[in-house]
Amino acid sequence: MKLIQKYLLDYELDPTVVKYLSTIIMILFIALLCIIANFITKKVIIRIITKIVTSTKFTWDNMLLERKVFRRLSHIVPAIIIHFFASTFEPYDDVIRMAANVYIIIVALMVINGILNAINDIYQTYEISKTRPIKGYVQVVKIVVITLGFILVIANLMGKSPFILLSGIGALSAVFLLVFKDSLLGLVAGIQLTSNDMVRVGDWIEMPKYGADGDIIDISLVTVKVQNFDKTITTIPSYALISDSFINWRGMQTSGGRRIKRSLYIDSTSISFCTEEMIEKFKNIHYLADYITKRENEIEEYNMKHDINRSNPVNGRALTNVGVFRAYISNYLQKHPGINQDMTLMVRQLAPTENGLPLEIYAFTNDVRWAVYETTQADIFDHLFAVAPEFGLRLFQNPSGHDLKTLMDEESVKVKAVDH
Repeated sequence: MKLIQKYLLDYELDPTVVKYLSTIIMILFIALLCIIANFITKKVIIRIITKIVTSTKFTWDNMLLERKVFRRLSHIVPAIIIHFFASTFEPYDDVIRMAANVYIIIVALMVINGILNAINDIYQTYEISKTRPIKGYVQVVKIVVITLGFILVIANLMGKSPFILLSGIGALSAVFLLVFKDSLLGLVAGIQLTSNDMVRVGDWIEMPKYGADGDIIDISLVTVKVQNFDKTITTIPSYALISDSFINWRGMQTSGGRRIKRSLYIDSTSISFCTEEMIEKFKNIHYLADYITKRENEIEEYNMKHDINRSNPVNGRALTNVGVFRAYISNYLQKHPGINQDMTLMVRQLAPTENGLPLEIYAFTNDVRWAVYETTQADIFDHLFAVAPEFGLRLFQNPSGHDLKTLMDEESVKVKAVDH
């Protein structure tokens, strides 16, 4: 600055004009220097770094590049230049240094934020990230860093030591607890969720209270995002997964089987003992031939052993059409290619209801994919609905409009026949 003023005074200019003109020239010089430095760092150094990063086989440096860590770091260079030349602008040098320091702190916070995001991105490339996400912990570190940065900025503006402000934070602890309540609850919940392996990214969870029924796509410090099957997004507080109940379908997905639990309602009036004709007919059914022969021998042996008079079907043991149908379903499922034979498989009768006798199928498919599961289940019940009449059974159904119309038509025909 003095060199510029001396040079201007050689032209016999007014000292006041020299003072302002030298200041303007110095400002323009520093601005030009900052522009050149910024150009060199962004157009030259950053390009060189980018070329080096993209040519390496490592992936972590690519994450730093994607998070613009190096580009944000380049913003510190102009601030350092301004800080260096601050002494030339007395008596405003302290204010200029203060502003430069604040800018450097803010840029440093942005750089640290980018590094933390890059660390989380790098961690997510590993398989363990699905079971032990660290996004919540990264967000906690961000909060701490931003808080410390805010304290440094205030201390710099006040011209005081940051330790003086830190000593007063204890008195504001209650306020901080109130402000960061959700974050603290989320931190504790996140630790419990990950340590107990309660949820992972990709898990299918069901939480009716929050309208969530879909896959977890993100677990953060405060929230868990669920993409429902209708592609909507439901956001659930992390601590709600600890305080409230929810269903995690991961166990089903990893077990290799998806449960079928559905009943056929048999009209009770269609249940009867099997006649000889029916038994001969059943012997020609592929899944029943061995069963009928075995059961006939067992029944005949039992009745002969106990000297039972079979002139009345009520006496002794006998086959029933619903019992044979139940055996057919069981054998059919045991031979079905879509049923997991290593898991529970049974066909059972439930307590009779006003809708008839429930015949429940309890089995597991060997493919947990939703579409395949539904197709397998539909194929099974399509077949069973179609074959039930072959056993002399009627499936219960509330009367429809067509049934009532048919009944009325039959009655009208009878009335006309009587009239004639």
